[in-house]
Amino acid sequence: MSSSTSDHRVGDLITELIHRLTPNPNPNTIKYATRILTSRMSPSITPDESSIALSIKSLLVKQGKLSDALSFADLYSKFSSKTGPGSVKNKWALLYLLKTISQDGGTVSDGLPVLFHPETSRKSSGNGEKDGSVGNVGNGGGGGGGGGVLLVAKDSENLRDLAYREYGVIVKEENNVTEEVLVRDVLYACQGIDGRYVLFDESVDGYILPDSIKVGKSVRLMVRKLCELGWLFRKVKGYVDESVERFCDEDVGTVGQAFCAALQDELGEYYKLLAVLQAQAMNVIPLVSEGGSGGNYLSLRRLMVWFAEPMVKMRLMAVLVDSCKSLKGGAMAGAIHMHAQHGDPLLHDFMKRLLRRVCSPLFEMVRSWVLEGELEDIFSEFFVLGQSVKAESLWREGYRLHSAMLPSFISPSLARRILRTGKSINFLRVCCEDRSWADAATEAAAATGTTTRRGGLGYGETDALESLVTEAARRIDKHLMDVVYNRYRFKEHCLAIKRYLLLGQGDFVQYLMDIVGPELSEPANTISSFKLAGLLESAIRSSNAQYDDPDILDRLRVKMMPHNTGDRGWDVFSLDYDARIPLNTVFTESIMAKYLKIFNFLWKLRRVEHALISAWKTMKPNLITSRFYSKLPKAVKFRLILTSRRCQVLWNEMNHFLTNLQSYIMFEVLEVSWANFSDEMEASKDLDDLLAAHDKYLHSIVEKSLLGERSQALYRTLFMLFDLILRFRSHADRLYEGIYEFQARTMEGEHGQSRSSKTKSSDSDSWLSESRKAIAQRADEFLRNTGQDIDAVSKEYSSLFKGFISQLPVQQHIDLKFLMFRLDFTEFYGSAT
Repeated sequence: MSSSTSDHRVGDLITELIHRLTPNPNPNTIKYATRILTSRMSPSITPDESSIALSIKSLLVKQGKLSDALSFADLYSKFSSKTGPGSVKNKWALLYLLKTISQDGGTVSDGLPVLFHPETSRKSSGNGEKDGSVGNVGNGGGGGGGGGVLLVAKDSENLRDLAYREYGVIVKEENNVTEEVLVRDVLYACQGIDGRYVLFDESVDGYILPDSIKVGKSVRLMVRKLCELGWLFRKVKGYVDESVERFCDEDVGTVGQAFCAALQDELGEYYKLLAVLQAQAMNVIPLVSEGGSGGNYLSLRRLMVWFAEPMVKMRLMAVLVDSCKSLKGGAMAGAIHMHAQHGDPLLHDFMKRLLRRVCSPLFEMVRSWVLEGELEDIFSEFFVLGQSVKAESLWREGYRLHSAMLPSFISPSLARRILRTGKSINFLRVCCEDRSWADAATEAAAATGTTTRRGGLGYGETDALESLVTEAARRIDKHLMDVVYNRYRFKEHCLAIKRYLLLGQGDFVQYLMDIVGPELSEPANTISSFKLAGLLESAIRSSNAQYDDPDILDRLRVKMMPHNTGDRGWDVFSLDYDARIPLNTVFTESIMAKYLKIFNFLWKLRRVEHALISAWKTMKPNLITSRFYSKLPKAVKFRLILTSRRCQVLWNEMNHFLTNLQSYIMFEVLEVSWANFSDEMEASKDLDDLLAAHDKYLHSIVEKSLLGERSQALYRTLFMLFDLILRFRSHADRLYEGIYEFQARTMEGEHGQSRSSKTKSSDSDSWLSESRKAIAQRADEFLRNTGQDIDAVSKEYSSLFKGFISQLPVQQHIDLKFLMFRLDFTEFYGSAT
């Protein structure tokens, strides 16, 4: 059967179907049915015969046509069960066709739609319809909700062209602005330029299409969505322009400049896209038929597709601009980094590219600081801050971390290593006058495979940065410690301070105290510092200190503290050690003030010990005292023995206290603290560790020696005990000076008696007898007064000592409790309280 015969037969069947359904069919109805049956329209649902039948049945039930629903169910069961020759194969398609036709809004009572209203028909014929073919489907009301355009696949009569033209006519009737003009205005708006109809309104802060412009609601909404890109562009472009004008200002900085440059590059790509779109906007849509022409290629809907990716990027750039308006340097890089944690690969790659540009100045600052010690931070953007200080304060105060400028992708521990590495280089260069650190920095870069040139590090290479900083810090710190230990002999100077300022050199201290004692007993304002300096030199030459390094001995100085009226030389004398650069980084003024405080305490302790030893030398019995005892009356002899024994007992108590206290200070405090400090000094890997170890060493001495803030009450009690011991020494000296005086007078009396026996003078005998009585009376009175003074000192000493013992258990440091055991191991004072 030929193709023409087949088509003719199909047409006859369609016509017969229409005649059976409609008694008086309209010719247009036949054409409409033919168009539907010959089209290639496919529904957007999955072919399912049972589902479509159930859908039709449910629709009839909803409409209240229960009898029709039952009839349909009966007919469908017969229809679906019929198979074989002459049966319909694509049953689903036929059911779907019937349902689609039944749902057409413009149906008549006969079942098929009225295709054209007379007015619509005339209008269509006036628009150049060929052979009665139409592409517009209307309803009985002339263009209601069921109307539209049906595209025919086999368009031998150019029905598709006619449909496009009819759609264009409808659009022109609804809008008084063509889509081409709106597309052009939208492209202008996306460049921040007002168009003919699309204008920027300051009051709403956005682009609007005035209400006076007649366009469809959907078109107005689409224009508004598209113009959001222009609003975002204005925000980003405004920030870039404003920052460019202030490039030299401190609040922009190099990181801000890099951010603006990166934004400008992205805007450059955006400009290229707009140029391509403007070129495409000049092209027209090619139609299927030859010689046909449609509207412009670039429509609003196509713009929505084109602008999808730029819109996402521009929104992100606008968010970054808002986040970084008041930020600079590391804070800006950290804020941008927070937006890089995104799951979208497009945005992730975009942010990574942007951050590599933005963080380039920051990573260059890190490289320069870690490998060269140079702080290239003109605009205060780096998280390391430097300030001008004296050389001795360079390490402690010269540089510090600026936490506000620390980006979130650099951890605080890494930032501290970066800070210390640069500080070490500057300390070597400025304080140690060392230049060999450059080799260590170059070796560190080579060991980690990092170049020392600019641009060697960038964003996303945090692991490489951390390995470089770790290796550089290790090598430079090791070199610094070698310089401090070997070239500047830090350990030897620490030992010298311990021996001289902490009175560890026993022979030197004893000799110094012996020769400066008479001088220091004078009023403080009459003592010459030059004379004391000479005495210090004599003490050095007369002890084993003379064998020390001359450089160490040259640093030892006599220092007279500020004095008040009535102060003695003992109260203002001290020794000082001249710690020069770079040692004064460790031995700062505050550290030396603590050493001075410890020295004054130890010096007072040694002075009291020296006073007790001197008192013991005076108190030792001798032949003259024994002869003096035999010449005294019994009452005076008894008082002398009682007073002497009281003095001896009190001396023993005081000596027991001082001996144990000094032993505790010299061994439990100084030696143990020094041993711990020596171990920590050996384990120190950098200067910070060394400073911490020394501070811990000094703090341990201060706390254990009752010099800390928490031991002030105990410290005051201790010094009151020292003053009582010195008072006792003066009473003991006065006692035995008086005894010696009485001895001398007694000896004179004996010589006078021998002379009188030769002359046989009775007057002389009576006078000598009266003289011995007067001496005995005066001796008795003197011993009684002195005994009372010693008893008063003894009572006050016992009271203070018991109070001192009672305060030791409540002290925080465990060694102070051990001191209590030393002083009261028999629990004599504890049981007495």
